[in-house]
Amino acid sequence: MEEREKPPRRRGRTAALLAAAVALGLVAGACVGYLVQADREPSPLPPLSQPVLEQEKGKGPEPLSVLSDHKLLADGDLTSLLLSKPPTAKENDWLPAEGAWMDAATYAGYFGAPDRAFEWLIAQEFRRAAYAGWDTGSHTVEIRLIQYRQRESVAAADAVHEAQGYADQMRHTDSFPIPGTGNGWVYVHNRPQSQPGYEPQYNARAHAWRGDIEMDILVYGDQPVPKKTIMDVAERQMERL
Repeated sequence: MEEREKPPRRRGRTAALLAAAVALGLVAGACVGYLVQADREPSPLPPLSQPVLEQEKGKGPEPLSVLSDHKLLADGDLTSLLLSKPPTAKENDWLPAEGAWMDAATYAGYFGAPDRAFEWLIAQEFRRAAYAGWDTGSHTVEIRLIQYRQRESVAAADAVHEAQGYADQMRHTDSFPIPGTGNGWVYVHNRPQSQPGYEPQYNARAHAWRGDIEMDILVYGDQPVPKKTIMDVAERQMERL
């Protein structure tokens, strides 16, 4: 009789049993190792290489005065930082000589496109503004201090750079740095500017910033504004900041 080939032996069950036994052995070994390690005392950490620093003895530095701490000045009454009306100047009917507050909508009204200016102020995190002014007899002086929250950007510096860039593009204009500021400039416009419904007027501007406060000064009148006039106001106002 012809011998038949034996069918191959099934090995699946045996292989599965062996794999399960190996897995159980690994788990059991891990558990035993964990228990042994848990009973041992923790190994001490190596000492730090840096020597222990001795604390300095004696009194610490005195706190800054209100006049020296810009943070205290900026967070206080912003109107108190405005220049006071000179004794020889006259009060203006619509400019507060002792300073007053101005919201974003009112300040935006000073721009040629108030709607866009208002949106820009809100985007720049406008916080508050204070303003004051007076008449010298030949010119009118307006001072505005605009403060920003500056959580996302240096908005005060950005606003001043924007204003300075616009002033630099104007024709018949002389510009001068404000001493001691590092960023402030005065712009004297030598030709009168006119708008519909208004008489032509000469004017000069000053733009600078200190921390989160933007300074904007405008001097205008029927006669040309001397450099000394606008520069004197700008320097004294920056000293207050």
